[in-house]
Amino acid sequence: MGFDGEVWRVGAGEESVGEIVIDEADFPWLSGRFTTGPGFAAVQDLFARELALMEEESWDEWESAYDEIRRRVSLSSPDGPVPEFLLHIEGDRAWFRWSDEPFEDD
Repeated sequence: MGFDGEVWRVGAGEESVGEIVIDEADFPWLSGRFTTGPGFAAVQDLFARELALMEEESWDEWESAYDEIRRRVSLSSPDGPVPEFLLHIEGDRAWFRWSDEPFEDD
């Protein structure tokens, strides 16, 4: 799949959280270099917390933390907003998967 070099945008309302330039695709996951935007400071701690909870395998707490990310952050492909995604940001790297339809709840 030809995702290399694509620019995906992370937003919070009208403010840019940052951009991801795709440099690796292991479908369904894409990853790339993350460049922060002016809105990143407002959500940075949310991403740090969700990664820490994931590492601890504290899944109930992780789910609550990630729900807050989903409430505050959007993801757009080069073609426009995606309705469903799972996004992680750590330092200058971001990795995510997305769907054109909502993920199924377990």
